[in-house]
Amino acid sequence: MSVTVYINFNGNCREATAFYAKVFETENPHLMTYGDLPPNPDYPLPEEAKQLVMNTSLNINGSTIMFSDVLPDMSFTKGNNISIVLNSSSMDEIKSIFTKLSENGKIDMELQETFWSKLYGTLTDQFGISWQLNYENGEQA
Repeated sequence: MSVTVYINFNGNCREATAFYAKVFETENPHLMTYGDLPPNPDYPLPEEAKQLVMNTSLNINGSTIMFSDVLPDMSFTKGNNISIVLNSSSMDEIKSIFTKLSENGKIDMELQETFWSKLYGTLTDQFGISWQLNYENGEQA
């Protein structure tokens, strides 16, 4: 199991990660944009969102930091834009931790299969900390 910090930006993730890559002298990251998502007719993506960064990461001195832009219709509060990602190769562990963390908290996205993971979900715990739980075994969903 590993824990990773995840930082959200309000449309300037591409600029921020390029800056951090330069500061920490690491490679520029591979960017996955919202436009790379498989189309979903139930949730059409606004044109202005397609170039926003959905996910990227940098390896900074042996630690992985993940980044993304929030979608235009999502709330963004500078200073509260960090979540913790828990990656595990055990679905049972993810389910157990998700259940425990969600007690007296708020589930934002139920555990479910996504196009990048066989099990993924998000929640905000009772203390206001945002968590992303992700099944990671080296293969995509």
